[in-house]
Amino acid sequence: MTDEKQVSSSFTSMAASGGGADAPQIGIGMLGYAFMGKAHTNAFKKIPYMMYPPVAIPRLVGIAGRNADAVADAAERFGYETAYTDWRDMLANDAVDVFDNGGPNDAHAEPCIAAAEAGKHVFCEKPLARTAEEAKSMLDAVESADVKHMVAFNYRFVPAVQQARKLIDSGKLGKIYHWRAVYLQEWGMDRTAETSWRFQKDIAGSGALGDLGAHIIDLARFLVGEPKAVSGLAQTWITERPDGAGGMVQSDVDDGFVALLDFENGALGTVEATRFAQGRKNFNSFEINAENGSIHFNLERMNELNVFWKGEEPDTTQGFHNVLVTEAHHPYWENWWPHGHIIGWEHSFVHEFHHFFDAIVNDRDVAPYGATFVDGYRNAVICDAILASAAARKHMDIRY
Repeated sequence: MTDEKQVSSSFTSMAASGGGADAPQIGIGMLGYAFMGKAHTNAFKKIPYMMYPPVAIPRLVGIAGRNADAVADAAERFGYETAYTDWRDMLANDAVDVFDNGGPNDAHAEPCIAAAEAGKHVFCEKPLARTAEEAKSMLDAVESADVKHMVAFNYRFVPAVQQARKLIDSGKLGKIYHWRAVYLQEWGMDRTAETSWRFQKDIAGSGALGDLGAHIIDLARFLVGEPKAVSGLAQTWITERPDGAGGMVQSDVDDGFVALLDFENGALGTVEATRFAQGRKNFNSFEINAENGSIHFNLERMNELNVFWKGEEPDTTQGFHNVLVTEAHHPYWENWWPHGHIIGWEHSFVHEFHHFFDAIVNDRDVAPYGATFVDGYRNAVICDAILASAAARKHMDIRY
């Protein structure tokens, strides 16, 4: 691997490849190199030529992980300048402007707090932390350091979801009555498969709730508003899993949960997530019922939005209309292809990081379209309340 390279200023200017527009260069230091590391790096590489002209050019300064061989391989594969086995050494590199935390949940708080104290802007995968208390310490750190901060709730940046938000903000839907959302996967059902950190409470904090439910709770807050109370149920169906060395290890997180949400604006909501839904691969779906219409979205058909308008001519008995969200006037589509030429899951990260870089370079607010650590903290409070409700078998008020 190459030696660490120093730069003389926080942002250096370079010409965007393929064009004459100057854009500042932002140094990325990433923790983690697996699933999210690949997704984030893919976004960094696409931004300069797809979100054109770019607000910034990501420079892949460093990547950190505990396994020296694995992180070196990742650095070579993805194109990072330096591989680190200690994230502290990476944060000491002055060329790192943005700390991107894609590590396991137990590696969120300490590195993010240290990055903020070092003056780095901080981007962290969801859930922000294992508990609301831990999330609050992270929020306090980034606010005290006055750095930009964002949580990777990437589904906010799906064009169809952004279009739903635009319809709600326009007032066209009117008063919202119902929110119902499910996030269903099946991969947790194999009791013979080697366990992972996602089934260990001390590492993950929670199971299907933090892994999947956090996403639809965030979408509920993004599209409908703040819940003021919850009532939840949670279940663990497989309590021991193979440890990969011939033994068994305890699995002590929720395999599935359901919850009722009571919103401050009077809407009622339900959220449900599980890793025990046979046949479901990545089924993230929500429906909003409102005074003047309804909206339905399914991530597995992410370029589509199903919409119904009350009293729409010529015939309301036709039910929902399927809208292909790929027209030039739809969110983000000026950067992509002619209408009908769909994009995929990975492009939500392109939009997400472009938004974050714009906030950094142009000193704009990450909120309300991006999820800040405030959103991550409030999400964690709701998740904690759902588990507390499930344990106590009673309704819980939300207290931030």
